[in-house]
Amino acid sequence: MEQQVTGERAGQETGTDARGAAPTGHGSTGHDPTGHGRAVGDARRRIPRTDAVLRDARLADAAARLGPGPVKAAVRKAQERARQGAIDPEQVADTAVALLPRSAGGLRPVINATGVLLHTNLGRASLSSAARQAVQDAAGPTDVELDLRTGVRARRGRSALEALRGRVPSAAAAHVVNNGAAALVLAATALAAGREIVVSRGEMVEIGDGFRLPDLLVSTGARLREVGTTNRTTVRDYADAIGPDTAFVLKVHPSNFRITGFTRAAGIRDLSALGVPVVADIGSGLLAPHPLLPEEPDAETQLRSGAALVTASGDKLLGGPQCGLLLGDAELLRVLTRHPLARALRVDKLTLAALEATLTGPRTPTAEFLTADETALMRRAERLAAELGAAGVEDVRAVAGTATVGGGGAPGVTLPSAALSLPESYAAVLRTGEMPVVGRLEAGRCLLDLRAVPPADDERLTGAVRSAAER
Repeated sequence: MEQQVTGERAGQETGTDARGAAPTGHGSTGHDPTGHGRAVGDARRRIPRTDAVLRDARLADAAARLGPGPVKAAVRKAQERARQGAIDPEQVADTAVALLPRSAGGLRPVINATGVLLHTNLGRASLSSAARQAVQDAAGPTDVELDLRTGVRARRGRSALEALRGRVPSAAAAHVVNNGAAALVLAATALAAGREIVVSRGEMVEIGDGFRLPDLLVSTGARLREVGTTNRTTVRDYADAIGPDTAFVLKVHPSNFRITGFTRAAGIRDLSALGVPVVADIGSGLLAPHPLLPEEPDAETQLRSGAALVTASGDKLLGGPQCGLLLGDAELLRVLTRHPLARALRVDKLTLAALEATLTGPRTPTAEFLTADETALMRRAERLAAELGAAGVEDVRAVAGTATVGGGGAPGVTLPSAALSLPESYAAVLRTGEMPVVGRLEAGRCLLDLRAVPPADDERLTGAVRSAAER
């Protein structure tokens, strides 16, 4: 067996000594009468040392961008491939470059071809170009809590909060926390700890990943007073339950399911006349009515109807970063923002920057996906299918389909769409490729739905399909 020496010191990598010569030992290739061992040994002797490979300009640049650890790891993997005979020693540097991670972070960008506009597993809303630029600008020192004119401390994220109020004129005040559940937790903790929250049994929902609304609310120290039944809850049910210990009535939009048939629910306007604050959790983050989503509650309408406080998510229909929005009565918001929990739930400067740019900037990708033209989507699918067919990809065709909003928004709403249809075997290959594409399986086919794929990504999408066909 040929001796191998490993270590971090110069001259102790890839089986060379400090002079760059290969160590010898029993079983040296020089004693191999067949000559096969000599060929392997000669190849191993030609494997460049780590410090020599790291002097490659491409790897030096990568070390400055990614840090030395990932670059050294890529070099060692390339050297090991050379030791195993998978590549020639002269290919170590090129192989190391090919093995470099795209970025220092572990998250990989993907193309969302599932047909779910706000896919929770894929991070929900895609940020607009304006929001991405705002995040980059805010990555360094910013005036997040400083008034540059006076030089004294200022309210954190004041311009983002002003932008939020500007989009919801009926809100006297606004606050932002780190997600939608946190917004509701802050409201319950600050307003109802040790007191009662009146809520309909039909609105005791599970919000995802096994977390349930009743458990969330009870964890704040509040007591729940459930009224009505799963399918029918009247204003009288609420009125009978309200007493001296009632902190507020909670109205929850069941955003990820629908109950149909023999149903009845009380509206915000009627509930607001009962003499206690009404907190409306609208979930999906729609700030104003949308013509395509007539049954989806929005913040402006809820406040105009009498809600004292509205809570919502920022990374759903609003199309912004993950955050929780609180809008409504100025005195209630003052109580919430001065509660100690508000500090623990506050958002960072990057979220504030992305949120403000979402509110004041151009239409978001979510808005573009939602209103995409069905005919244009089909023409696009037919063009891409023709291009792929001409490039040698077999059994690809354009098909009509339906997309959904997702992300706990607009349950039951479907959107006409178009997709590329491929054999089912493509699904895993596309998902694990260099540019991951996540589609959906339907009737034994892999469908790549185009509604949530920006046209600017068409070239990357077809390139991934071509690569998958070759694999």
